Amino acid sequence: MEKRLVSWNELGRLTLELVKKVRASGSSFDVVIGIARGGLPISMVIADRLSVPLDFMNIKSYKGPGLKIPAKIFDVLYVDVRGRNVLVVDDTVDTGDTLLLVSDHLIRNRGAAGVQIASLFVKPWAKVKPNFYVKEVNYWVVFPWELRESDMEDYENTL
Repeated sequence: MEKRLVSWNELGRLTLELVKKVRASGSSFDVVIGIARGGLPISMVIADRLSVPLDFMNIKSYKGPGLKIPAKIFDVLYVDVRGRNVLVVDDTVDTGDTLLLVSDHLIRNRGAAGVQIASLFVKPWAKVKPNFYVKEVNYWVVFPWELRESDMEDYENTL
């Protein structure tokens, strides 16, 4: 699968574009939950710009392009989401399985009133599209915190 690098500068620009889409929707959120690892920096910016509390969840569902492992939720939420509208933020929606799992967990087990999803990227084959996203892509996105994993040794030369 083709790989494309997102630089720190592009990440910032794309994140602000995502914030604009969330704001333009008129939707109101009580809490933002970032999905570790990729959703963490994006969710921090979104929560800050929306002036709402931020929390995190860790879901493990794959180790690389096409390498699937069973999904597990590591839920240590500090913010009570019961009866609240939640915006879940991740970097990329690939199959959509993680989003379905998280949404179901937050509503069934944590009592969230509603869950919407924001992501920078979504793949065309995703089972579920996020409510807010910036680009639909059909390649493997390599983020600046994944360089060791990416085999993209020449990144420093592209800055």
